Amino acid sequence: MMHPTVSIIGLGYIGLPTAALLASRKMRVIGVDVNEHVVNAVNGGNAHIAEPGLDEFFKSAVGDGYLRAVTKPEPADIFLITVPTPLASGRKPDLSHIRAAADSIAPVLTKDNLVILESTSPVGTTAKLAEWLANPRPDLNFPQQAGEAADIHIAYCPERILPGRMLHELVANDRVVGGMSGKASRMAVDFYRTFVEGDIAITDAATAELCKLSENSFRDVNIAFANELSMICDRLGIDVWELIRLANRHPRVNILQPGSGVGGHCIAVDPWFIVDSAPEEVRLIKAAREVNDCKPEWVLEKIKAAIADALSAMPHKSMAEITVACLGLAFKPDVDDLRESPAVGIARSVAQLGCRVLAVEPHIDALPAMLQLPNISLTPFGEALEHSQVLCILVAHSIFARYAPELYQHERVVDVTGLLSSNADTEYCTHLNEALEQKIFRLEVQLNSAKYENHILLDRLHKIQEQRSGALRQGAVEYIKRRPTYRFGEILLNNSQSFTGWLYMPFVLIKQYRTYLKEEKQRGGVPLPALADFDDAYEGILLCQTVTYKLGKAFTDNIRSPSGWIRLFRALRKVLRDKA
Repeated sequence: MMHPTVSIIGLGYIGLPTAALLASRKMRVIGVDVNEHVVNAVNGGNAHIAEPGLDEFFKSAVGDGYLRAVTKPEPADIFLITVPTPLASGRKPDLSHIRAAADSIAPVLTKDNLVILESTSPVGTTAKLAEWLANPRPDLNFPQQAGEAADIHIAYCPERILPGRMLHELVANDRVVGGMSGKASRMAVDFYRTFVEGDIAITDAATAELCKLSENSFRDVNIAFANELSMICDRLGIDVWELIRLANRHPRVNILQPGSGVGGHCIAVDPWFIVDSAPEEVRLIKAAREVNDCKPEWVLEKIKAAIADALSAMPHKSMAEITVACLGLAFKPDVDDLRESPAVGIARSVAQLGCRVLAVEPHIDALPAMLQLPNISLTPFGEALEHSQVLCILVAHSIFARYAPELYQHERVVDVTGLLSSNADTEYCTHLNEALEQKIFRLEVQLNSAKYENHILLDRLHKIQEQRSGALRQGAVEYIKRRPTYRFGEILLNNSQSFTGWLYMPFVLIKQYRTYLKEEKQRGGVPLPALADFDDAYEGILLCQTVTYKLGKAFTDNIRSPSGWIRLFRALRKVLRDKA
C-alpha cells in the first residue's frame, strides 16, 4: 500500500503532530475530533497547540490538501487512535475515550483495515478494543476470532514523544509494535517504516502495553529520588543542585533534577495503571508516585514561610495585600501543556491562602478553568517581578533564565527548579544545542517535501551547519562573560594578586555589585543572543566550569550574609592554594 489513507482519531498533543508529519510524507490524512473548534482550526490551517516546527508542517499539509479534519470518522485504510487515557476516581484507568473511539470507527471499517492504538493504556486494553470493535460488526472477523485470517488487523504501538521535541522524536525514536496477530504486526511495521528512522521491535500487545507503562514508571521513580533528595537536603542545609552536580561526576550515576512535582499526560498518570493491574505486587512504583504527588505540598509550605516572612517585615499589610508571583504553569519548561501540572495546583493553593497571585506563563493566552479565581491574574513577567513580595519559580522556562540577574535581586525567592543554581548557565547552553539540533532536523525533513525547491532548503541547512562548525562559537562565550557570576569572579581573581587588592577587595566588590545592579535596571536585563548566533554552545559550557565562573557564583551566593563572606574568602583561598 504505497499511499494509504490514514484516519487519526483524536487531534491532541499526539494526534495533531502525527497527522502533520504523515501529511508531509504525501499520505492522505483524515483527522477526527469531537471538538468542532479543533476541527475548524485544523481546516483553517491553524495548529491549536504550540510545538516547535509544527506550524511549518501544518500549513503545508493543509494547504496541499493532504490533511483535513472532520467530526465523524470516514472510511480509511489505517486508523490510529490517539485519544486521552486519564485517571477516574480512585486513581482507576478511564478508558471511556478509547471505547468512544472504537464505537465511532466500527461502522466504517472494511476488510483489511489496520487499527492501531497509540494511547498509553493498561495491560489488556488492546484486547478490549478488539471486542468493542467486533461487537457491532458481526459481518467481519477480528484477530481474537480468526487470528491471521482476520478481516480487521489490530495492533498496539505506544507513542514515545516529548513535548518540545515531538516532530524530531516521531521520526528518530525506536518504536515497539505489539500486534494481535503476526500479520497485524507486519502491517503496522510496514506503516511505521514509512516515517520512522529508529528501530521497530515486534512483540505481543500486552508486552507492548506494559513496556510503555514501565518506561514512564522508570522515569517517575528516578524523579521521585531527586525530589526526595531535595527535601532531605533542605532539612540538612545542603544545596541539592550542587550535590547532584557532584554526585553525577560518578561514571555510573545520573541523578535527575528535582522540581515542583511531576506533571504531564504520561508520567504523572501511567504508574497508577500498573498499581491498578497488580496492587499486591506494586510497592516501589506506588511509593515513588506518592513522593512525587506530595512534592507540591512541600513547595506550598516553602511559599507559606516566605509569605510569613513578608508579613513579619511589613506588619501593616494583611494577607490580602501580599502579592505572590508564580513563574510558570506548564508541566515542563518551554511548552504550553498544562495537563497534570503541579504548578497549576500550587498557584491555586497559594491563591486560596487569601493573597493575590500573579501567574506568569508566557506560553498561554488565558488561565485554565482551575485558576479562574478573582485573586489570580495572568501577568507579564516584568509586572509580576515589580509588584510581588514573594517570587516562586515553579517552571524553569528559558525566557525566565534571560532575567536571572533580576531574579537574584528579589528579596524573597522560592526556587524549586534550580533556575538560579550554579549549573543553570550550563543547562541553558545545553538547551541551545538541543534547539539547534531540532532546527537542523526540521530542515532535513522539509527536504523530503516537494513543496519547496530543494536548493533553497539546502542553502538554509548549510548555513546553520556552518554556524555550528565554529563561525559564531563566541556567542555563547560572550553571553556567559556578561553574566554576574563571571564578572565578579574576574574581580576576585584580579584583586587576590596583591596585599592592597585583598585589603580593598570587599569595597571593590560592593561598588561593582551596585554598579551592576544599576546597569541591569537601566538595560532591563541581559538579553540572550539569538539562537542562530550560537554554535553548539560547547565553549559556553566549558566556560561555566572555569575557576573564574565558579568564584563569581560563590560571590553571588554568599554576598548577603557575614557568614557568606567567610565562605567566599575560604573558597578564594582554596583556589589560590590549588593554583600554587
